[in-house]
Amino acid sequence: MASLRDIKSRITSTKKTMQITKAMEMVSASKMNKAEQNAKNFVPYMNKIQEVVASIANGTDASHPMLEEREVKRTAYLVITSDRGLAGAYNSNILRNVYQTIQDRHNSKDEYTTIPVGRIGRDFFKKRDMPVEHEITGVADQPNFADIADIAKQTVQLYTDEKIDELHIYYNHYVSAITQEVTATQLLPLTNISSEGQSLTSYEYEPNEEEILEVLLPQYAESLIYGALLDGKASEHAARMTAMKAATDNADELVGDLTLKYNRARQASITQEITEIVSGAAALE
Repeated sequence: MASLRDIKSRITSTKKTMQITKAMEMVSASKMNKAEQNAKNFVPYMNKIQEVVASIANGTDASHPMLEEREVKRTAYLVITSDRGLAGAYNSNILRNVYQTIQDRHNSKDEYTTIPVGRIGRDFFKKRDMPVEHEITGVADQPNFADIADIAKQTVQLYTDEKIDELHIYYNHYVSAITQEVTATQLLPLTNISSEGQSLTSYEYEPNEEEILEVLLPQYAESLIYGALLDGKASEHAARMTAMKAATDNADELVGDLTLKYNRARQASITQEITEIVSGAAALE
């Protein structure tokens, strides 16, 4: 049986750990609220730019390579993960999903490439010797578009230059503080732009629809990447908050168990001392 000193030391260290996890839980909760608001504030912009793109794409005869499917020779996977751990299954769920998809769909490394956002994803792909086209780490907890503008433009340019023929984005969609869903979306080509259920505004195009699409479609694709990043950041903070709450609760339960064990050991020690005293006194009589 562990000594009283060992048990007391474990109680002290567990309480200190609990203080750290509690603080991390509170910090993540604060970040989550702000990240959730950022994601919601971005929705009106996304809806409006999608409306304009849908109006041109579906209401005119204008065409653009980003709207047209072509033979898929190489696929890119943009994967949004975090730079730090301690977020429960946030990273493992999405990486397992992407990895399984790649294994099922491709027979050669020439058929695909990856674009990881976050250190966890980058290390995962490099450790398995999987191709990495571009990477970005150190994204802020509350990112601005400028933080990922370069990688967004480079990713879209890969499709424009026909270095890839398909682009999929994987991220955790924020549902609630305790629920995040792994989401996979085909980003390019933009074949799922629909005006169904929308009352489209009538626009006059100057100089013409093709030139407007030439500018607007890359911006739209880049904004989809940014929107997914905002959604992913809200999910990351929520997952970390939940994980730290679970760690705090487990530590609190462990402290209770150790305290009970300590009291029992102390009681047994006192009982033994009393027994020895009584036995000694009886021997002197």
